[in-house]
Amino acid sequence: MTSPRILLIVSGGIAAYKSLELVRLLKRDGIAVRAVLTKAGAEFVTPLSLGALTEDHVYSDMFDLKDEREIGHIQLSRQADLVVICPASADILAKMAAGMADDLATTILLATDKPVFVVPAMNVRMWDHAATRRNIRQLISDGIIVMEPDEGDMACGEWGKGRLPDPEAIAGEIRRLLGSARDDVITMPPARLLADSSGPLSGKHVLVTAGPTHEPIDPVRYIANRSSGKQGFAIARAAAEAGARVTLVSGPVDQPTPRGVTRIDVQTAREMLSAVESALPADAAIMVAAVADWRVEQAAGQKLKKDGSGAPAPLSLTENPDILATLAISAQRPKLLVGFAAETEHVVEHAQAKLARKGCDMIVANDVSGGVMGGERNRVHLVSADRVESWDEAAKEIVADRLIARISDRLQDQA
Repeated sequence: MTSPRILLIVSGGIAAYKSLELVRLLKRDGIAVRAVLTKAGAEFVTPLSLGALTEDHVYSDMFDLKDEREIGHIQLSRQADLVVICPASADILAKMAAGMADDLATTILLATDKPVFVVPAMNVRMWDHAATRRNIRQLISDGIIVMEPDEGDMACGEWGKGRLPDPEAIAGEIRRLLGSARDDVITMPPARLLADSSGPLSGKHVLVTAGPTHEPIDPVRYIANRSSGKQGFAIARAAAEAGARVTLVSGPVDQPTPRGVTRIDVQTAREMLSAVESALPADAAIMVAAVADWRVEQAAGQKLKKDGSGAPAPLSLTENPDILATLAISAQRPKLLVGFAAETEHVVEHAQAKLARKGCDMIVANDVSGGVMGGERNRVHLVSADRVESWDEAAKEIVADRLIARISDRLQDQA
């Protein structure tokens, strides 16, 4: 498996020195880093120091013919899994919002087909200026992922929002966006990402779970469900497009992270519960994941072997935590709690019983006896205490858009 790769663009600003610590943290986690240094950025950090830490050439000149022949700005823009601008000055944000391409960094940003993650840093008055706010809204609308700056003392002596977040927090968000979060950071609260202020879920935090969980039997076997994660990821995408700040807690699936979504990868049900609780508070929680109901009480340290008797291995099973029911009684219970019910018979009846038993507000029920799990289409029933809506079969993306529209309406009614 190849290491995840990022292209780091360092623009001008006193916080540029923190990019060196960010590179060190990412390299420690096995993430390959290639750097682009703007002309203004080079006033604060040197190509020598950045190159020593990345162990690679540092690119800065659009018209360096040697570099253009051997690597080129198009290749630079597309050979990484994620493009990161840290720090992102007010100047480079303005150029990105306007679609300018007047140097190597902005040309790369216009040519890339990869997700772009921006970490702004600037004086508080520059951050609060109407032009910067307008540029941020445009970038979010364009699908750029923007991390909210910290609040505190500035190098200029003023106090307010505009400080570059701690490099460890930035590195954690990069790991999540790459889908390579370490086990020891799984309980760290996700960084605050800015969302579209014009959408119906603007200012709301939506928590989504997706995919299966894998419960180990021994080092090579596990108990799991057949979920592909497609419906949960589609819902996370729809929520982000509606302006929400979205945290997606995902079991092991091969799905790309939707733009603007903070992703936390987990393996087991207990890990998923821990990540969900750490992500609270949330305005809405949509529990789409197909969590394994049972786990082996004590997973074997070595591969279990047949003993020749024909008897099955003695597996003692215990129930996994019920994430949906736990959230329903939590002191930080979301205003709107939505569960999913994958059934093979009596779909609506089982969903209605689950709604009452779990203490949630809505259940999305579907018949999975066909090819729904892993497929592209779904037919669901939206079950609440006073009604049942049966939707026609549709692509999972369309089901997601419809569900987020209903959730937006419910949250607005509760306001």
